Formats: sequence, structure tokens, C-alpha cells
Amino acid sequence: MTWDEVRAQYPHRWLLVEAVIARTVGEDRVIDKLIVLGEHADSLGAWEQYRIVHSSSPFRELYVLHSDRPALDVRVRYEPLARGVRVRQ
Repeated sequence: MTWDEVRAQYPHRWLLVEAVIARTVGEDRVIDKLIVLGEHADSLGAWEQYRIVHSSSPFRELYVLHSDRPALDVRVRYEPLARGVRVRQ
């Protein structure tokens, strides 16, 4: 489904969605197709479902979103890796 189709089918709801077809353009994550895994009345329920799904499948691209958002504006966040950290004695 596209984001517009999701918004029409699930108005005014918190959603747990999975990106099925997505790509990175610059610093933006463009999600072309997604699947709704769950709908919730509040964000706490959506985050609880996220925790459960993520713990069993950590490499899935999951998002908690509210369907009132007019557009998906997902930014890619790069975090530095900590390798070879030395402990001072």
C-alpha cells in the first residue's frame, strides 16, 4: 500500500507499519510500499507491538506512525560506530 492508501483506510490511528519497498535518497528514506502490521488507539500500544515484533525480527524496517501525517518524511540517521575503544587504566 502507499501512504495515501493507508491514511484512507486507517484514519486517525496509530499504526505499526513495515516498509516493503524503500530506498534512500540523500538523507531521506523514501517508502514506496508498506504493510500495516497493527492499528492502535494510542502510541503506547503501537510501541509495545513494535517491541515484540522487533525483538523477534530485528532486521525488519518498522515504523510507528500516526495516520494524520500528510506525508512520510523519514530521515536517515547515521550513528558512528565505536570500535577499538580503549579503557584507560
